[in-house]
Amino acid sequence: MTLYPTQEIGSLPKATPQEMGRFASRLKFDGPRPDEPLADTRSRFNLAFLRGAGLDIVYDGEAHRIEMAEHPYRAIAGVEFVGHVRSFDNKYYRKAAVRAAPALRAPYHSDEYRFVRAAVGDPGPSLKVPVTGAYTLSEWAYNDHFLARQRDRYHREGRERAQRELVVALARDVIRPTIADLVRLGARQIQIDEPALGTHPHETAVAVEGFEESVRGLDAEFGMHLCFSNYEALLPAILEAKSCREWLWEFANRDVPGHDAYRILAELREYGDHRRVGAGVLDVHRDEIETPAQVADRIRRASRHLGDPTRLRVNPDCGLRTRSWDVIWAKLQSLVAGAREARRAEGS
Repeated sequence: MTLYPTQEIGSLPKATPQEMGRFASRLKFDGPRPDEPLADTRSRFNLAFLRGAGLDIVYDGEAHRIEMAEHPYRAIAGVEFVGHVRSFDNKYYRKAAVRAAPALRAPYHSDEYRFVRAAVGDPGPSLKVPVTGAYTLSEWAYNDHFLARQRDRYHREGRERAQRELVVALARDVIRPTIADLVRLGARQIQIDEPALGTHPHETAVAVEGFEESVRGLDAEFGMHLCFSNYEALLPAILEAKSCREWLWEFANRDVPGHDAYRILAELREYGDHRRVGAGVLDVHRDEIETPAQVADRIRRASRHLGDPTRLRVNPDCGLRTRSWDVIWAKLQSLVAGAREARRAEGS
């Protein structure tokens, strides 16, 4: 693959028919098909949009999913939804309560992966499937079942023990069989999302255990996406995720004059960590469009701190679902153009 491959790593907005129509002329997108479910139309549109922007590694913006926690919990027995709560932006999701030991009814990403793979065709761009991690699923639900089993449940030790039990159960009995089916279907790159970890860095060891249990014995390339975190607080504990081959971290959100957000990558070198890094070079929380020169500068700094340009991939900080389609298009075009500029500077 070319130097500094570009990728999208999160969710996109749920496009309306009008929004899809506005972009159809500039994309290889033929519009809705007779009797096609809207989720399938959105999936094809998102793939055409990301490919049209020029990205090297894509998925479908999670078009078939309701929300990253609610979607998997719908496929798990032993769970009851108890009401809507607000997520980090202006979106809401149904929060789950784990009433019994979680049991998977059926792998919940297999049908969407079949659809995406068929829609992309062969040959096509590389696909990377995002999967919500066990720690985040545990943190964004009520842990009634495992907490009730702790005699000291009103004390920190009992609550931590209950959480670890839920994380391991979700990883072993829900996420691993779901990922195993993706691997069986041909998925080679799988991104495990753990956005909740940044709020509780002292629980990094539990998240790492969940990651390892989720992928144990499976043959694919696994990455871990951590957004909006103090990465120094996660080091060195996060490095114990030995099955992880790629860190996908956010930087652009806090890369401001006088503060080089990418310098944390030098600490990976100091710890002797030589894994690939997907570095965020687009701020997903602002409408301001990064220039290609700004993107290229961020890539160059990340590469310099990392010490090996071949280990660097570039992407937005997180999903772009809170931006308008016009802003997303402009940002992704800057991402691609900035990566191209950075390659030229490397003579590649």
